[in-house]
Amino acid sequence: MLSRPRPRLLAPLLAAALVGVLTGCSLLDRDAAGTPAAQPSAGAAGGGSQLEIPTTVAAGQVSLLQRLGADGPLRTLSVERDGAWQCLDCAGDGVTSRGTLAPELAERLQVLLANPVLATETDQARKYRTTCIDALTSSLLTSTGLITSQDCPGEERTAVAGEILLLLTQATPAEVNG
Repeated sequence: MLSRPRPRLLAPLLAAALVGVLTGCSLLDRDAAGTPAAQPSAGAAGGGSQLEIPTTVAAGQVSLLQRLGADGPLRTLSVERDGAWQCLDCAGDGVTSRGTLAPELAERLQVLLANPVLATETDQARKYRTTCIDALTSSLLTSTGLITSQDCPGEERTAVAGEILLLLTQATPAEVNG
């Protein structure tokens, strides 16, 4: 019997789904100051073995997590280094879609992901906190860390992460705004 090959996007999608399940109503639990709160490990919560929640993906990969408002469904898009992507519920219809970025877009994405400025745009570096209610919250999970933005008036987009978000939303069913 031939074994069926595992999709390369399975691990990042499972990580994204795990993040969504463990974080509850928001993409990230934050303390009163707006900084990410420490998450208990699955072992601490369930008494089993330790399970670490990933905060980055491998170099050249990116995952986009989106939620409209506090109660909206979590939409996830994972893109591999070669441009292959898989999107869970991107259009809000429960459908999983797959595709591949055009070669020039895949190359542009790799250039953006390798840009050293991206490290200065992480939530930790910016001390980012969400400020809008019922806005579309988009979080990019990159090898440098998590970069969150909201579609709300007055919020400035980060330069490099903003370009990545725009590229992903124009080339896939993911949305740039609510």
